[in-house]
Amino acid sequence: MATSRTNDGQLSLGGLGVEQLLHAAGVSTPAYVYDLDAVGREVKELSVAFGDSPHLVAYAVKANSAGPIVRAVRDAGGGADVVSGGELALAHACGIIPDKIVFSGVAKTDEEIDRAIGTGPAGILAIQVESVEEISRIAKRAERSGRVARISIRVNPGVDFEALATHANIATGHDEAKFGVSLSLLDDALTEVKRSSFVSLHGISAHVGSQLTSTQAYVASATSLFSIAKRLLSDGFRLSFVDTGGGFGIDYGAGCSVRPADFIIALRDAKREAGLSALTHVVEPGRSMVGAHGILVASVLQSKIAGQRRWLMIDAGMNDLMRPALYQARHRVVSVANEAAPAIDVRVVGPVCESSDDFGVHSLPERMTGKVALLDAGAYGYSMASVYNGRALPSEVFVSAGKVTSVAPATRVEDWVSDRLSRAIVQ
Repeated sequence: MATSRTNDGQLSLGGLGVEQLLHAAGVSTPAYVYDLDAVGREVKELSVAFGDSPHLVAYAVKANSAGPIVRAVRDAGGGADVVSGGELALAHACGIIPDKIVFSGVAKTDEEIDRAIGTGPAGILAIQVESVEEISRIAKRAERSGRVARISIRVNPGVDFEALATHANIATGHDEAKFGVSLSLLDDALTEVKRSSFVSLHGISAHVGSQLTSTQAYVASATSLFSIAKRLLSDGFRLSFVDTGGGFGIDYGAGCSVRPADFIIALRDAKREAGLSALTHVVEPGRSMVGAHGILVASVLQSKIAGQRRWLMIDAGMNDLMRPALYQARHRVVSVANEAAPAIDVRVVGPVCESSDDFGVHSLPERMTGKVALLDAGAYGYSMASVYNGRALPSEVFVSAGKVTSVAPATRVEDWVSDRLSRAIVQ
């Protein structure tokens, strides 16, 4: 957990008391706050785990697409895993070079494929192909541009769903998932690659799921992938990398015994023994780089008591943090001020008109006022936020070297009203 308490019991992040940094940033709640230095340390710690093996930490931009976050990854030597043309443009604008960008996703538009092929002098490192049919689409776009598209085939390793031990909505490596090329169709994909001189197979990849809290399923997937890579090399394909995906879990309060580096350490010998030492090892962590290093700060609006039921209403809702409603995820909720007062169990809820706008039961000081923080909210928080119910997008505050370095102000209700009035153009 990235937060701590000051000597007087105040919640702090990045060496600053939360109340202090909100005041310095000039923002009100709800507000996301991130520790950029901690994000950089995560990237470097993972990179160290590779030892002297060539590697690329391709940060999954979908976890948190804030410019300061992406630039912190870049400064720590990382690249980007993107899933849209917008994320690709953002990563490039943040200074990540094309050779450090991979583009994943099952349904890329022609415009997105063109952007991937046309970025930089030779396109991005690879477009991750997720179906046999996609290969011919990429080949046609590459031929139109007069370039050769670098691709990687994302295979579905067929890891048993039960072995993933994660939520069904974020499990991707089983046979019923929409992602990847099934092993039974890999030869068809290779045949399609050979048909065109406008695509070049540079890598083989897999991604089994997210929020993995043990290395077992990840190692099983990677071992299968290494065998495929070895076969492709012997068949004459000039691979430059093998991509074992991401999905490294974090501790949301229930415990997580492994660190991202543990996944890499578990694979180093297997990669070398497969004769793949010369290939760059790409990984695609998102949550584990940012999740623990961001919080969502909210103000208490009021309490409500009905018999034995106690609610605490806050000004952050499911539109600000979707994970509890979407995945039944639990984020710890703590008081920003000193928690020395006697605590009671209350159900923390937001203002959105949905029963699912519920952050669960938490132990908080009785007669709670002031502010609370929802912990471990750095990943899939703001990036999934919406203006549902006509609510403004929250502020974002970025902290580095013990001070606020940048602020993204909240949107205004007036902006939402103007947008709703102006987007429907009368013909």
